Amino acid sequence: MAVTLSEAAARHVKKYLAKRGKGAGVRLGVKTTGCSGLAYKLEYVDDVAPEDALFEQHGVKLMIDPKSLAYIDGTELDYVREGLNEGFKFNNPNERDRCGCGESFRV
Repeated sequence: MAVTLSEAAARHVKKYLAKRGKGAGVRLGVKTTGCSGLAYKLEYVDDVAPEDALFEQHGVKLMIDPKSLAYIDGTELDYVREGLNEGFKFNNPNERDRCGCGESFRV
């Protein structure tokens, strides 16, 4: 099982953690919500939890709780700019459907 981080996402995380002045990395997970059932949650964290699956790429630690890993295994976390918008993008090969607003997904 693996989750990857693009170079663009790693650069953004490093820049934010440097501005923040502390942090161990980013925790990625899913929560039940929306019209399709699941939504991604992403937070900057100061400590690695003992139960977290830990992945490290491009000098950035990515933590994932065990319950979420089954839904996001194989996902690449990217950071993209599209026109005036920019943000994290989740390239998840497990997604089977996504709601019309893009808020939630189904596996």
